[in-house]
Amino acid sequence: MSGHSKWSQIKRKKAITDGKRGKMFTRFIKEIQISARIGGADPDGNPRLRFAIETAKRNSMPLDNITRAIARGAGLDGGQALDELTYEVYAPGGVAIIVETATDNKNRTVGEVRHILSKYGGNLAETGSVSWMFSKRGVIIVPKEGNDEDALLMLALDAGADDVKTEDEDYFEIRTTPESFDKVRDAVSAAGLHIEEAKLGLVPDNLVAVAPLDVDKVTKLLDVLEDNEDVQNVFSNAEFPE
Repeated sequence: MSGHSKWSQIKRKKAITDGKRGKMFTRFIKEIQISARIGGADPDGNPRLRFAIETAKRNSMPLDNITRAIARGAGLDGGQALDELTYEVYAPGGVAIIVETATDNKNRTVGEVRHILSKYGGNLAETGSVSWMFSKRGVIIVPKEGNDEDALLMLALDAGADDVKTEDEDYFEIRTTPESFDKVRDAVSAAGLHIEEAKLGLVPDNLVAVAPLDVDKVTKLLDVLEDNEDVQNVFSNAEFPE
């Protein structure tokens, strides 16, 4: 989820067509480990872990992998703890990017991120110089096909959602506060609607139009950052031309 619905769709389709299941599983495992370490191994009392497990299961991750990740994160198997690191970045054309990572080797991760930025035209920004442009939000993606817009809007707002975006041609995008995210997601699921993607993340307060000459540069930088094994999430305020 990069904050712009059309780029979100590109990423989803890319993930499917490229078949990058191994990297996807690695990210799920890291999220489960971190969630278990921070909030404990019981998903009933740890919403972040519960959602991480649900996401992994929805993407066909084997139960054994999930169980091992929980045990490692909770320190039950002596595995090395992961650290979460966040990088704020300026991309070509004044685009702002936030990169969230999870790593067992901070030096390796910062070195790889710096290398990617230097190669593809990005620059590390000072802490706080980019993050103020984003707000923490829940985003729930529901296919438009087979769903009535008015009914979904009423359902989502009644459950506590802030808004339902309809700009994307194939999907509705429900936005919530972090506090109401679980309740809204559960209400949508209980209504029998298919959820394509649901995630807490950073949404830009305003979008930056990417000039045609910068489109390839920005998309390449975002792609390479996404492909790095230590990177968990990439958020940007880029608005790409049609």
